[in-house]
Amino acid sequence: MKALVLAGGSGTRLRPLTHTAAKQLIPVANKPVLFYVLEDIAAAGITEVGIIVGATAPEIRAAVGDGGRFGLQVDYIPQSAPLGLAHAVLTARDWLGDDDFVMYLGDNFIAGGITRIVDAFRRERPDAHILLTQVPDPTAFGVAELGDDGRVLALEEKPRHPKSDLALVGVYLFTRTVHEAVRAVVPSARGELEITDALQWLIDTGRDVRSTRVTGYWKDTGNVADMLEVNRSVLDTFVTRVEGTVDAASELIGQVVVEPGARIIRSRITGPTVIGADSTVTGSLIGPYASIASGCSVLDSEIAHSIVLDGARIDGVRRVEASLIGREAVVTPALAAHRLVIGDHSKVEILA
Repeated sequence: MKALVLAGGSGTRLRPLTHTAAKQLIPVANKPVLFYVLEDIAAAGITEVGIIVGATAPEIRAAVGDGGRFGLQVDYIPQSAPLGLAHAVLTARDWLGDDDFVMYLGDNFIAGGITRIVDAFRRERPDAHILLTQVPDPTAFGVAELGDDGRVLALEEKPRHPKSDLALVGVYLFTRTVHEAVRAVVPSARGELEITDALQWLIDTGRDVRSTRVTGYWKDTGNVADMLEVNRSVLDTFVTRVEGTVDAASELIGQVVVEPGARIIRSRITGPTVIGADSTVTGSLIGPYASIASGCSVLDSEIAHSIVLDGARIDGVRRVEASLIGREAVVTPALAAHRLVIGDHSKVEILA
Protein backbone atom coordinates (compact mmCIF):
# COMPACT_ATOMS: atom_id res chain seq x y z
CA MET A 1 0.00 0.00 0.00
CA LYS A 2 1.20 3.52 -0.85
CA ALA A 3 0.37 7.00 0.42
CA LEU A 4 -0.35 10.04 -1.73
CA VAL A 5 0.10 13.29 0.19
CA LEU A 6 -1.25 16.52 -1.27
CA ALA A 7 1.00 19.52 -0.66
CA GLY A 8 0.46 21.58 -3.78
CA GLY A 9 -2.21 24.09 -2.72
CA SER A 10 -1.61 27.83 -2.56
CA GLY A 11 -3.02 28.42 0.94
CA THR A 12 -4.98 31.57 0.14
CA ARG A 13 -6.71 31.55 3.55
CA LEU A 14 -3.34 31.84 5.31
CA ARG A 15 -2.01 34.79 3.38
CA PRO A 16 0.25 36.73 3.71
CA LEU A 17 2.27 33.90 5.33
CA THR A 18 1.72 31.66 2.33
CA HIS A 19 3.07 34.25 -0.09
CA THR A 20 6.49 33.12 1.11
CA ALA A 21 5.90 29.73 2.73
CA ALA A 22 4.09 26.46 2.03
CA LYS A 23 0.95 26.23 4.16
CA GLN A 24 1.75 22.60 5.01
CA LEU A 25 5.00 23.72 6.67
CA ILE A 26 3.49 26.29 9.02
CA PRO A 27 4.11 24.75 12.45
CA VAL A 28 1.77 23.89 15.27
CA ALA A 29 3.51 23.21 18.58
CA ASN A 30 6.77 23.91 16.72
CA LYS A 31 6.32 21.12 14.17
CA PRO A 32 5.05 21.56 10.59
CA VAL A 33 1.56 20.16 10.01
CA LEU A 34 2.95 18.08 7.12
CA PHE A 35 5.27 16.28 9.54
CA TYR A 36 2.31 15.05 11.62
CA VAL A 37 0.83 13.67 8.38
CA LEU A 38 4.03 11.82 7.49
CA GLU A 39 4.34 10.43 11.01
CA ASP A 40 0.75 9.12 10.80
CA ILE A 41 1.55 7.38 7.53
CA ALA A 42 4.71 5.77 8.92
CA ALA A 43 2.85 4.63 12.05
CA ALA A 44 0.30 2.89 9.80
CA GLY A 45 3.07 0.77 8.30
CA ILE A 46 3.19 2.51 4.91
CA THR A 47 6.66 3.32 3.64
CA GLU A 48 6.20 4.50 0.02
CA VAL A 49 4.96 8.08 -0.14
CA GLY A 50 4.35 10.33 -3.13
CA ILE A 51 3.99 14.03 -2.36
CA ILE A 52 2.06 16.16 -4.83
CA VAL A 53 3.86 19.51 -5.07
CA GLY A 54 3.28 22.79 -6.86
CA ALA A 55 4.88 26.22 -6.65
CA THR A 56 6.27 25.58 -3.16
CA ALA A 57 8.03 22.36 -4.20
CA PRO A 58 11.57 23.55 -3.32
CA GLU A 59 10.53 24.36 0.25
CA ILE A 60 8.67 21.06 0.68
CA ARG A 61 11.66 19.12 -0.69
CA ALA A 62 14.08 20.96 1.60
CA ALA A 63 11.98 20.21 4.68
CA VAL A 64 11.12 16.55 3.98
CA GLY A 65 14.10 15.38 1.94
CA ASP A 66 14.04 11.72 0.98
CA GLY A 67 11.75 10.88 3.92
CA GLY A 68 14.39 8.92 5.79
CA ARG A 69 13.90 10.88 9.02
CA PHE A 70 10.34 9.56 9.11
CA GLY A 71 11.23 6.01 8.06
CA LEU A 72 9.72 6.67 4.62
CA GLN A 73 10.76 6.61 0.98
CA VAL A 74 9.46 9.85 -0.52
CA ASP A 75 9.03 10.74 -4.18
CA TYR A 76 7.85 14.13 -5.43
CA ILE A 77 5.14 14.43 -8.07
CA PRO A 78 4.77 17.87 -9.72
CA GLN A 79 1.23 19.09 -10.38
CA SER A 80 0.77 21.79 -13.01
CA ALA A 81 -1.88 23.58 -10.93
CA PRO A 82 -4.16 22.72 -7.98
CA LEU A 83 -7.08 21.58 -10.14
CA GLY A 84 -8.85 19.35 -7.64
CA LEU A 85 -8.23 16.20 -5.63
CA ALA A 86 -9.27 13.93 -8.50
CA HIS A 87 -6.76 15.77 -10.70
CA ALA A 88 -4.06 14.95 -8.13
CA VAL A 89 -4.90 11.24 -8.48
CA LEU A 90 -4.70 11.56 -12.28
CA THR A 91 -1.35 13.31 -11.94
CA ALA A 92 0.02 10.52 -9.76
CA ARG A 93 -1.31 7.67 -11.94
CA ASP A 94 2.06 6.34 -13.09
CA TRP A 95 3.57 6.51 -9.61
CA LEU A 96 0.57 4.80 -7.99
CA GLY A 97 0.42 1.96 -10.48
CA ASP A 98 -2.22 -0.58 -9.45
CA ASP A 99 -1.47 -0.39 -5.73
CA ASP A 100 -4.00 0.42 -3.05
CA PHE A 101 -3.32 3.81 -1.52
CA VAL A 102 -4.34 6.31 1.12
CA MET A 103 -4.69 9.92 -0.02
CA TYR A 104 -3.96 12.33 2.83
CA LEU A 105 -4.29 16.11 2.54
CA GLY A 106 -1.06 17.62 3.78
CA ASP A 107 -2.72 20.36 5.83
CA ASN A 108 -5.06 18.08 7.81
CA PHE A 109 -4.59 17.01 11.41
CA ILE A 110 -6.22 13.89 12.85
CA ALA A 111 -5.72 13.07 16.51
CA GLY A 112 -4.84 9.41 16.95
CA GLY A 113 -3.60 8.94 13.41
CA ILE A 114 -4.91 6.60 10.69
CA THR A 115 -3.51 3.20 11.67
CA ARG A 116 -6.82 1.62 12.69
CA ILE A 117 -8.54 2.79 9.50
CA VAL A 118 -5.69 1.61 7.26
CA ASP A 119 -5.65 -1.81 8.95
CA ALA A 120 -9.41 -2.21 8.38
CA PHE A 121 -9.05 -1.22 4.73
CA ARG A 122 -6.27 -3.74 4.19
CA ARG A 123 -8.45 -6.50 5.61
CA GLU A 124 -11.70 -5.68 3.81
CA ARG A 125 -10.52 -3.88 0.64
CA PRO A 126 -13.66 -2.00 -0.43
CA ASP A 127 -13.26 0.06 -3.61
CA ALA A 128 -13.10 3.21 -1.50
CA HIS A 129 -13.32 4.21 2.13
CA ILE A 130 -13.98 7.76 3.33
CA LEU A 131 -13.83 9.41 6.73
CA LEU A 132 -16.67 11.63 7.91
CA THR A 133 -17.20 14.00 10.80
CA GLN A 134 -20.03 16.23 11.94
CA VAL A 135 -19.43 19.94 11.30
CA PRO A 136 -21.47 23.06 12.13
CA ASP A 137 -21.24 24.48 8.58
CA PRO A 138 -21.31 21.70 5.96
CA THR A 139 -21.43 24.21 3.06
CA ALA A 140 -17.66 24.61 3.37
CA PHE A 141 -16.91 20.90 2.80
CA GLY A 142 -17.63 17.87 0.72
CA VAL A 143 -20.77 16.38 2.30
CA ALA A 144 -22.00 12.77 2.45
CA GLU A 145 -25.55 11.50 2.62
CA LEU A 146 -25.93 8.13 4.32
CA GLY A 147 -28.75 5.61 4.19
CA ASP A 148 -30.44 4.18 7.27
CA ASP A 149 -28.02 1.26 7.11
CA GLY A 150 -25.02 3.60 7.04
CA ARG A 151 -24.26 3.09 3.34
CA VAL A 152 -22.95 6.09 1.41
CA LEU A 153 -25.79 7.18 -0.90
CA ALA A 154 -24.50 10.45 -2.31
CA LEU A 155 -21.74 13.03 -2.05
CA GLU A 156 -21.65 16.69 -2.97
CA GLU A 157 -18.88 19.26 -2.90
CA LYS A 158 -19.61 22.44 -0.92
CA PRO A 159 -23.41 22.22 -1.37
CA ARG A 160 -25.61 25.28 -0.93
CA HIS A 161 -28.26 23.12 0.69
CA PRO A 162 -26.49 20.24 2.48
CA LYS A 163 -28.43 17.01 2.96
CA SER A 164 -26.46 16.18 6.11
CA ASP A 165 -23.89 17.66 8.48
CA LEU A 166 -21.33 14.94 7.68
CA ALA A 167 -18.22 16.40 6.08
CA LEU A 168 -15.46 14.47 4.36
CA VAL A 169 -12.24 14.47 6.34
CA GLY A 170 -9.08 14.88 4.26
CA VAL A 171 -8.14 11.17 4.24
CA TYR A 172 -9.36 8.76 1.53
CA LEU A 173 -8.51 5.12 0.89
CA PHE A 174 -8.73 3.59 -2.58
CA THR A 175 -8.07 0.51 -4.64
CA ARG A 176 -7.07 0.86 -8.29
CA THR A 177 -10.77 1.19 -9.22
CA VAL A 178 -10.53 4.91 -8.46
CA HIS A 179 -8.42 5.48 -11.59
CA GLU A 180 -11.39 4.65 -13.77
CA ALA A 181 -13.53 7.00 -11.70
CA VAL A 182 -11.24 10.03 -11.94
CA ARG A 183 -11.01 9.58 -15.71
CA ALA A 184 -14.80 9.63 -15.94
CA VAL A 185 -15.48 12.94 -14.15
CA VAL A 186 -15.58 16.40 -15.70
CA PRO A 187 -14.62 19.74 -14.13
CA SER A 188 -17.10 21.14 -11.63
CA ALA A 189 -18.58 24.63 -11.70
CA ARG A 190 -15.45 25.91 -9.96
CA GLY A 191 -13.24 24.34 -12.64
CA GLU A 192 -11.85 21.47 -10.59
CA LEU A 193 -11.95 17.69 -10.86
CA GLU A 194 -13.68 16.87 -7.59
CA ILE A 195 -12.93 13.68 -5.68
CA THR A 196 -16.56 13.77 -4.49
CA ASP A 197 -17.65 13.37 -8.13
CA ALA A 198 -15.28 10.43 -8.54
CA LEU A 199 -16.67 8.82 -5.39
CA GLN A 200 -20.21 9.42 -6.64
CA TRP A 201 -19.27 7.70 -9.91
CA LEU A 202 -18.12 4.69 -7.88
CA ILE A 203 -21.42 4.63 -6.01
CA ASP A 204 -23.48 5.04 -9.20
CA THR A 205 -21.65 2.15 -10.88
CA GLY A 206 -22.31 -0.18 -7.95
CA ARG A 207 -18.86 -0.12 -6.37
CA ASP A 208 -18.29 -0.64 -2.66
CA VAL A 209 -17.83 2.75 -0.97
CA ARG A 210 -17.71 2.66 2.82
CA SER A 211 -17.37 5.27 5.51
CA THR A 212 -16.18 5.69 9.07
CA ARG A 213 -17.17 8.52 11.37
CA VAL A 214 -14.27 10.27 13.04
CA THR A 215 -15.29 10.94 16.61
CA GLY A 216 -11.92 12.25 17.75
CA TYR A 217 -10.22 15.52 16.97
CA TRP A 218 -9.85 16.57 13.32
CA LYS A 219 -9.00 19.89 11.72
CA ASP A 220 -8.27 21.26 8.29
CA THR A 221 -5.59 23.81 9.20
CA GLY A 222 -6.46 26.08 6.31
CA ASN A 223 -6.99 29.26 8.33
CA VAL A 224 -5.48 30.98 11.35
CA ALA A 225 -8.28 30.10 13.78
CA ASP A 226 -7.95 26.39 12.99
CA MET A 227 -4.15 26.53 13.21
CA LEU A 228 -4.43 28.01 16.69
CA GLU A 229 -6.98 25.39 17.72
CA VAL A 230 -4.73 22.54 16.59
CA ASN A 231 -1.84 24.21 18.40
CA ARG A 232 -3.88 24.12 21.60
CA SER A 233 -4.80 20.47 21.06
CA VAL A 234 -1.20 19.35 20.53
CA LEU A 235 0.21 21.44 23.39
CA ASP A 236 -2.28 19.77 25.74
CA THR A 237 -0.42 16.49 25.16
CA PHE A 238 3.00 17.88 26.12
CA VAL A 239 4.92 16.83 29.21
CA THR A 240 7.24 19.29 30.94
CA ARG A 241 10.77 19.11 29.57
CA VAL A 242 13.53 21.64 30.20
CA GLU A 243 16.65 21.35 28.04
CA GLY A 244 17.49 25.04 27.90
CA THR A 245 18.30 27.33 30.82
CA VAL A 246 15.88 28.93 33.27
CA ASP A 247 17.26 31.47 35.75
CA ALA A 248 16.31 31.63 39.41
CA ALA A 249 14.13 34.70 38.84
CA SER A 250 11.88 32.83 36.40
CA GLU A 251 8.89 30.56 37.02
CA LEU A 252 7.52 27.66 34.99
CA ILE A 253 3.88 26.76 35.65
CA GLY A 254 2.24 23.63 34.24
CA GLN A 255 3.31 21.79 31.08
CA VAL A 256 6.24 23.76 29.71
CA VAL A 257 8.85 22.64 27.18
CA VAL A 258 12.08 24.62 26.94
CA GLU A 259 14.10 23.31 23.99
CA PRO A 260 17.92 23.14 23.83
CA GLY A 261 19.69 26.48 23.75
CA ALA A 262 16.62 28.45 24.83
CA ARG A 263 17.04 30.92 27.69
CA ILE A 264 14.36 32.07 30.11
CA ILE A 265 15.33 35.18 32.06
CA ARG A 266 13.16 36.93 34.69
CA SER A 267 10.01 35.54 33.06
CA ARG A 268 6.94 33.49 33.88
CA ILE A 269 5.99 30.74 31.45
CA THR A 270 2.53 29.22 31.86
CA GLY A 271 1.82 25.92 30.14
CA PRO A 272 0.91 24.32 27.96
CA THR A 273 3.66 26.25 26.15
CA VAL A 274 6.79 25.47 24.16
CA ILE A 275 9.85 27.72 23.85
CA GLY A 276 11.90 26.78 20.81
CA ALA A 277 15.60 26.08 20.51
CA ASP A 278 17.93 29.09 20.86
CA SER A 279 15.09 31.49 21.66
CA THR A 280 15.45 34.05 24.42
CA VAL A 281 12.59 35.20 26.67
CA THR A 282 13.40 38.10 28.98
CA GLY A 283 11.14 39.92 31.44
CA SER A 284 8.02 38.47 29.81
CA LEU A 285 4.83 36.55 30.49
CA ILE A 286 4.32 33.68 28.04
CA GLY A 287 1.36 31.32 27.81
CA PRO A 288 -0.80 29.47 28.12
CA TYR A 289 -1.02 27.86 24.69
CA ALA A 290 1.93 29.69 23.16
CA SER A 291 4.33 28.12 20.67
CA ILE A 292 7.53 30.14 20.31
CA ALA A 293 9.67 28.70 17.51
CA SER A 294 13.47 28.63 17.27
CA GLY A 295 15.69 31.69 17.31
CA CYS A 296 13.02 34.07 18.58
CA SER A 297 13.51 37.00 20.95
CA VAL A 298 10.77 38.07 23.34
CA LEU A 299 11.52 41.04 25.60
CA ASP A 300 9.19 42.74 28.12
CA SER A 301 6.08 41.34 26.41
CA GLU A 302 3.03 39.17 27.01
CA ILE A 303 2.05 36.39 24.58
CA ALA A 304 -0.73 33.81 24.92
CA HIS A 305 -2.77 31.53 22.64
CA SER A 306 -0.44 32.28 19.74
CA ILE A 307 2.07 30.82 17.30
CA VAL A 308 5.35 32.67 16.73
CA LEU A 309 7.53 31.44 13.87
CA ASP A 310 11.31 31.20 13.57
CA GLY A 311 13.42 34.27 14.20
CA ALA A 312 10.61 36.63 15.16
CA ARG A 313 11.26 39.47 17.63
CA ILE A 314 8.62 40.83 20.00
CA ASP A 315 9.82 43.73 22.10
CA GLY A 316 7.87 45.76 24.64
CA VAL A 317 4.38 44.66 23.60
CA ARG A 318 1.89 44.51 26.45
CA ARG A 319 -0.36 41.75 25.11
CA VAL A 320 -0.34 39.50 22.02
CA GLU A 321 -3.15 36.96 21.87
CA ALA A 322 -4.77 34.66 19.27
CA SER A 323 -2.07 35.62 16.77
CA LEU A 324 0.12 33.99 14.14
CA ILE A 325 3.42 35.85 13.72
CA GLY A 326 5.61 35.04 10.73
CA ARG A 327 9.28 34.28 10.35
CA GLU A 328 11.70 37.12 11.16
CA ALA A 329 8.75 39.41 11.92
CA VAL A 330 9.29 42.32 14.29
CA VAL A 331 6.56 43.51 16.66
CA THR A 332 7.17 46.64 18.76
CA PRO A 333 4.91 49.21 20.44
CA ALA A 334 3.92 52.48 18.80
CA LEU A 335 5.19 55.55 20.65
CA ALA A 336 2.55 58.02 19.48
CA ALA A 337 0.61 56.79 16.47
CA HIS A 338 0.32 53.34 14.91
CA ARG A 339 2.93 52.79 12.17
CA LEU A 340 2.10 49.79 10.00
CA VAL A 341 3.81 48.01 7.12
CA ILE A 342 1.29 45.36 6.13
CA GLY A 343 1.48 42.88 3.26
CA ASP A 344 -1.32 41.95 0.89
CA HIS A 345 -4.27 40.00 2.35
CA SER A 346 -3.20 40.81 5.93
CA LYS A 347 -5.57 41.38 8.83
CA VAL A 348 -4.61 43.64 11.73
CA GLU A 349 -6.71 44.36 14.82
CA ILE A 350 -5.64 47.36 16.91
CA LEU A 351 -6.69 47.98 20.49
CA ALA A 352 -8.49 51.33 20.46
